[in-house]
Amino acid sequence: MKRRVSELSSAAAVLAALDDFQRLGREAFLGRYGFGRSHDYFVIDPRTGVEADSKAIAGVAFGLQFPELGPLRSADFSGGDATIGTQLQSLGFTIRHRSAQRRSEDWTEAEVQHIVVDYLSMLTLELNSQRYSKTEHRRRLMSGLPGRTEASIEFKHGNISAVMIELGFPYLRGYKPRVNFQRRALTDAVSAQILCHRFLDEAALSAVERPVDVPSTVEFAKLRTQAPRRENVIRETPMAYERGAVRRDYLQREAQNRRLGEAGEEFALAFERWRLIELGAGQLAERVEHVSRTKGDGLGYDIHSFEFDGSERFIEVKTTSFGEQTPFFVSANEVRFAEARADRFRLYRMFDFRSAPRMFELAGPIEQHCLLDPTTYRASFG
Repeated sequence: MKRRVSELSSAAAVLAALDDFQRLGREAFLGRYGFGRSHDYFVIDPRTGVEADSKAIAGVAFGLQFPELGPLRSADFSGGDATIGTQLQSLGFTIRHRSAQRRSEDWTEAEVQHIVVDYLSMLTLELNSQRYSKTEHRRRLMSGLPGRTEASIEFKHGNISAVMIELGFPYLRGYKPRVNFQRRALTDAVSAQILCHRFLDEAALSAVERPVDVPSTVEFAKLRTQAPRRENVIRETPMAYERGAVRRDYLQREAQNRRLGEAGEEFALAFERWRLIELGAGQLAERVEHVSRTKGDGLGYDIHSFEFDGSERFIEVKTTSFGEQTPFFVSANEVRFAEARADRFRLYRMFDFRSAPRMFELAGPIEQHCLLDPTTYRASFG
């Protein structure tokens, strides 16, 4: 096997390297493994929030995953820190790009308006299933934003994606939401442009209410992905009346699309039967039950399934046509049931359902994996 950092695939090895980093201290860790200081890219320890030099962590983690090959040295890498950051992000870790973050804080009002208009233009095309080139849009942005690098533009795109989610909109595929930004100013700018963008509302509404059929050509063996990690940052959750003016919460509207929800459950049902057959438990596969259909809603889960040993598995299915970091909605009953049956509860999150369905799984209490924000209250008189 060649010594290539692209072969790093163990999140556990990265966590072990982060443990070593904190045990030795930064200078001793870098000196021991032959790395210089990072000036730009840092990986965040999800357990402590500590920043660590991403290239060094990747190199040491490689050696922990492949002890027979040993850790990579700085000279073994090709592609620079940006490549390392992408590799670590694929394993679920958060990367902090300091220079891009600093530049993002210095954007002028005119620059912000320019990039927001372009972002919303791309989003409208995407929601209407029209083809466009992100590369071409980025080139035009570069010419209209002199002095801005591709990295700073990418970082700002991620900030805008975070605002779009906050405002109840889907975000652009490929631009992962980044929550570290000057929230109030950017939210105001995005809100103002949304109100001026006459076709966005129509495109978003059509996208979330569009009927959908159960996909029939997906390879179940390639369906599952690693769940996003909850951001370990302190963020202020704005009150609804502070989030800017928008016509409607499109993500909540999609969650009410019964046809989409039922299609996601049917898909998960087929996946469960396939999973048990693959495990050699075909008799159990025949007993998997779509209880939200046979017994009705309100149980706190949608599918009654099994583990290989015959023990029960209770599955709640949440489906979206949009990206993996799209928020989903859970009832108080579902939250309580997940906590009460933590050892048997699984939440299956289906995403990109219309285009190329993927899924990740959350086990046990939902609040262990997600930030739970109250969205509505039941008002009564007794």
